[in-house]
Amino acid sequence: MTHPAKAYSIWDKIANYFSIDIGLDLGTANIVVYVKNQGIVANEPSVVAVQTDRAGEKTILAVGDEAKSMIGKTHGKIEAIRPLKDGVIADFEVTQKMLEHFIARYHKNNFLVRPRVVVSVPIGITPVEKRAVVEAAESAGAREVYLIEETMAAAYGAEMSCVNESTGGMVVDIGGGTTGISVISLGGIVHSRSIKTAGDSLNNAIVDYVRRTYNVLIGENMAESVKQSVADVRETPSESLKMSIRGRNLETGLPKSLTLTANDTKKALEESILEIINVIREALDVTPPELAGDIMVDGIVLAGGGALLGGLSERISKATQLKVTVADEPLLCVVRGCGKALEEINTLRRISI
Repeated sequence: MTHPAKAYSIWDKIANYFSIDIGLDLGTANIVVYVKNQGIVANEPSVVAVQTDRAGEKTILAVGDEAKSMIGKTHGKIEAIRPLKDGVIADFEVTQKMLEHFIARYHKNNFLVRPRVVVSVPIGITPVEKRAVVEAAESAGAREVYLIEETMAAAYGAEMSCVNESTGGMVVDIGGGTTGISVISLGGIVHSRSIKTAGDSLNNAIVDYVRRTYNVLIGENMAESVKQSVADVRETPSESLKMSIRGRNLETGLPKSLTLTANDTKKALEESILEIINVIREALDVTPPELAGDIMVDGIVLAGGGALLGGLSERISKATQLKVTVADEPLLCVVRGCGKALEEINTLRRISI
């Protein structure tokens, strides 16, 4: 939501001085927290363990790392829930509880002033979805809530010149629930596109491939480990990358171990990678010529956890004939952008939505 410039009262200035402001990369897979003057203080899975009683009342048992360890291991009355789906709130109540948990953790010693909170959101978020994020943050204790589109936050966190200068830049943010592609100039998004082919769907593609090819069912965490350890989507994957995995034989119902190679992962992920490349090409096709010239010089910047996928930058570079750079610590680009915006209020007002 846009926050117009306003004249600050003495109370506003006091509040700004004492407030422990917080930036949140509220992702489908992870929630990353930045605290003003402290930096990044948390990077945990966006998972909440919930126990529901007979009256339907939900009690939060664990959040983040502890809750993720419970996935697939809980009994009927306890669920390990991902309250965000495809980058937006799917379970408002649980998202609110998760935000309360993290805001309270880092603002617990400040009883005088509620925090200003900056939250990253997917490009193309609807007004209803925006309102849900704002209300969840306000209910969790925020006094002011600013929303920044994830690709803009990623560009800011990666220190791309297009955020503050009249030069064109392209950022591709591959998160857990969505992949966002934006062409940015002077702090505004000239063109953007969001698709649901991202980290979670890549995990699902690996699960489906192993089931189809080896008749073995593996879990989400195992698929994530495969993606991080041996995935290679270059046209000729490394022959040395291999990983032993465990799952359930769908024919016998018994545990089974097998070895996956990088070539297996390329086959599993090929359709998804081609979809991402095609959307990047489409974005380049509609980019104004002056900005396209800047992108030809500076190339494409990859952010988000998906940027670390083996061979992806090389594959995109070959398909587009452009330089492709993986941002420093790509998993943290978005939250770094939220944090920088907290430190520079005028920029925050200009780039928030």
